[in-house]
Amino acid sequence: MKKHITVIANADSFHNLSTFKDIEDMNKTVRNYREVIKSTVSRSDVQSRLIALLELLKRHSCKQIGVSYMSKNTIAEKLELSYKTVQRLMKKLEELGMIRQIPMKRKKDMLQTANAIQIIPAKNDVSDKIPPKKSEKCPTIKTTSGYLKQNNNNKRKSVSFSHANFVAHWVPESFAKLTSYYYQKAETIQEFWKVVKQNNAIVNHVDGSRAFTDLQLITIGKRAFKELVMKIKAGKRVKNVYGYFNGIVNNLMDKLFFDHDFMN
Repeated sequence: MKKHITVIANADSFHNLSTFKDIEDMNKTVRNYREVIKSTVSRSDVQSRLIALLELLKRHSCKQIGVSYMSKNTIAEKLELSYKTVQRLMKKLEELGMIRQIPMKRKKDMLQTANAIQIIPAKNDVSDKIPPKKSEKCPTIKTTSGYLKQNNNNKRKSVSFSHANFVAHWVPESFAKLTSYYYQKAETIQEFWKVVKQNNAIVNHVDGSRAFTDLQLITIGKRAFKELVMKIKAGKRVKNVYGYFNGIVNNLMDKLFFDHDFMN
């Protein structure tokens, strides 16, 4: 018998389903799950597809950390697989205890809509659900006066041009230089670059190659950051700066991946 759907698809529901305190916690769990898949699934083609699906879910689980709400049709299109194959892969991840599918209904007509897909924390990461503390690593952190100044009058903002110091060596110099004109904390700049890096999905799980080269990734990161700055200067109210930036990066990557000139 079909179960009665009680969860309404809205921002509050997705927030309540969030399973991680920050992106790094989610990334750590997904890395662990990738190793589990490699050690427990014998067929290499199934391994590759399961990992690709898990990575896709992770990429789309940054606004509400650990929860995505893509339909299976959208997932099938992005992975270039059939709907039935996606169904089987989702079922396998559920059997492995890595995800949970939660039936949802629309508020306007109370009819069923796409399931929320929850990445389940690894057992050693599970803790009592507490509201996450404010952290530089959390994409749901609210902007403060330390971020780009915003006001309701949409007046041109004055920006400090003092560069941040002690940015980690793994952040490309040109990206760090650009972002340091607007953000002074090295940790903030590093977190922006982490967002860019984590969206660079693996496209070949045999050799570990990713969608974009290091040089392409720098170009994407700088273009995405410039777009973020332009949006904020135009008066866009950004509550979750990392989550918003993640959306810009994700959309840009989806577009450029099919741009022949850029990819070559």
